[in-house]
Amino acid sequence: STPMWDDRTVTVVLMTYAERDSIRRVIEGFYATGLVDEVLVVNNNAEPGTAEEVEKTEARQVFEERQGYGHAIRRGLAEAAGELIVLAEPDGTFRPDDLVKLLAYSNECEAVFGTRTTRELIWRGANMGWFLRWGNWAAAKLVEVLFNTSHLSDIGCTYRLLDRSLADHLLANMRVGGSHAGPEILLLTIASGARFVEVPVNYLPRVGRSSVTGDSQKALLLGLRMIALILSFRWRAPRRLPRPGAFEEEASREASVPGRPR
Repeated sequence: STPMWDDRTVTVVLMTYAERDSIRRVIEGFYATGLVDEVLVVNNNAEPGTAEEVEKTEARQVFEERQGYGHAIRRGLAEAAGELIVLAEPDGTFRPDDLVKLLAYSNECEAVFGTRTTRELIWRGANMGWFLRWGNWAAAKLVEVLFNTSHLSDIGCTYRLLDRSLADHLLANMRVGGSHAGPEILLLTIASGARFVEVPVNYLPRVGRSSVTGDSQKALLLGLRMIALILSFRWRAPRRLPRPGAFEEEASREASVPGRPR
């Protein structure tokens, strides 16, 4: 197929567990953008009938037996054929046409992270009450401060774009199999020195009930696990790995400043 974005192929990866009633519409929505070469569905022991819904579409489906969001993402990164890989949810909470916002920054950055905490883009009925909104924002700010990064405002947004080289790096280094794999991707991206930017995306009510954030107690426990992950990662990782060649660039800039001691 013709590469869909700036001579690069685009794969959208959808990890599915409890999205039988929405997945077909989401797949068709991504193809309808005209920006996608491949939709890859990672069926993570999904509810009965899901596989059949996927088979009614052009999407390619793979089955991941190990249960968990992190396991499903890793499988998706390994299987995706595209040079640009977009992670999304098949539950109807994200708009396929927001894909263009992520792609717009893909020439400048190896990663583009969506954020769901922009008030104007949170739709009525979306599962983003004050607790989830401020919790995601606070955990993102913790990362921003601890790792001295550019702007972050959402720790757990699935809608993300990764280029192939970063996806391979994540594949080799991801350790989390469960629901807090999202923050691990963010932390590994920061520690790798990859360039990234965050862009606001629309956040809609999901079709059906979430297995995690639909329950406030589970959501709180997940939040605490995310914070523990951030702190332990900060303890182990350098503040920001310099990009290859960054020191040389810095040195040559310093040298060119008149009056600067050598």
